[in-house]
Amino acid sequence: MAMDAKNKTVVKLVSVVLTMGALAWASVPFYDWFCRVTGFGGTTLVSEVGADEVLDKTIKIRFDASKERDMPWEFKPVQREMEIRIGETGLAFYEAYNPTDKPIAGQSTYNVAPYAAGGFFTKIDCFCFTEQVLQPGERVQMPVTFYVDPEIVEDSEGKYLHQITLSYTFYEIDLPEEEARQQAALATDSETNLN
Repeated sequence: MAMDAKNKTVVKLVSVVLTMGALAWASVPFYDWFCRVTGFGGTTLVSEVGADEVLDKTIKIRFDASKERDMPWEFKPVQREMEIRIGETGLAFYEAYNPTDKPIAGQSTYNVAPYAAGGFFTKIDCFCFTEQVLQPGERVQMPVTFYVDPEIVEDSEGKYLHQITLSYTFYEIDLPEEEARQQAALATDSETNLN
């Protein structure tokens, strides 16, 4: 039995809507993957090991810190800049402090500027890979281990870079489930003690 023109139009329309929905759903993870692989938009690369080669040429790395408007932590780089040889593994620290009377969980976003450096700035280990929970009054120093890929000196844009800025922005997230349960138990205990 053949479909009439009206039913064919409905089937085509539903197919288009489903296809567009699937593409919209896949666009965010695809864009994230694309940025991580290419360094597009200042997204840094990730590696488990350092560079194979260290050059005599140096580059200045600047460190920047900010936080989302409602994030109660204090957050700053321990040192504002360092000069390292291209390919050398660098280690920098950021400091976070929770001045409140309750635990606060945070996660950071990051990028590098200029954006052309994103494909050459590689992190080996970073506090930004996981969420952070600071207890009331806790102050921590959080490390980031990185290198600048020696291929930067061969890149048409990268070879003119003398400085890269690594920026982090911390924002508050929900406490992990276990922390939230502990806080609820503490609140219940203190209410019981007050009564």
